[in-house]
Amino acid sequence: MNETLWITFALVDLCMVLVVYRLFGRVGLFGLIVFNLLLCNIQVLKTVELFGLTTTLGNVLYASVFLATDILSEFHGKKEARKGVLLGFVALVMMVAYMQIALLFQPAADDFAQPHLAALFGFMPRIALASMVAYLVSQMHDVWAFHAIRERTGGRMLWLRNNVSTVVSQFLDSAIFCTIAFWGMFPINVFWEIMLSTYIIKVAVAALDTPFIYLARRMFRRGPGKADQDGDAGQADPGQADGTAWQAAHKH
Repeated sequence: MNETLWITFALVDLCMVLVVYRLFGRVGLFGLIVFNLLLCNIQVLKTVELFGLTTTLGNVLYASVFLATDILSEFHGKKEARKGVLLGFVALVMMVAYMQIALLFQPAADDFAQPHLAALFGFMPRIALASMVAYLVSQMHDVWAFHAIRERTGGRMLWLRNNVSTVVSQFLDSAIFCTIAFWGMFPINVFWEIMLSTYIIKVAVAALDTPFIYLARRMFRRGPGKADQDGDAGQADPGQADGTAWQAAHKH
């Protein structure tokens, strides 16, 4: 049941990245990055059994954040991809800070939400720090690696830069998060099991996104329709060969 639901959820979420981009362009991807990042940091509190591994939820939504930044990198350039990463980071910092302030308010006598909010958002500072540092480092590395591989391959082999940048960045994310959050809290063998199972699940989701970035290129070869009507969203069409830069920019 969990495995079927997980695969279905992953496919639906990756499809929604394309739908959002089709409808709202790069601005939509900025919003999707923020939404998925905030939601996955809530879902990560729930642990589930998947394929014989105990892992946390949130990995699906986090993987689609990588897909969104890769699409921004491929079609809008490094600057826009970094902008999306930083927007997500600022939103995450604000959510953590604002919810800590909300928990400081004395609840009314008939309030029922305080203990539930405390359970969800009363993150230990160590967990919150781990999440923010891991996100910023891994996403910035993903953008850098994506463009570094693209330059070295002459814009060919989209599948290579998409997978290598994501897989390495997901390792950085898992290693940084688990080290900051869990080092010293568990026996060393348990620590390695947590980090390894988390990474395996993330890589499995990341592998699913390769067809989606190729589909994005096919769908938006002539521009994503209504996607970028804000006046300044020059886009690059991959053209006839894999990764060839678009020649025309859409200006309204």
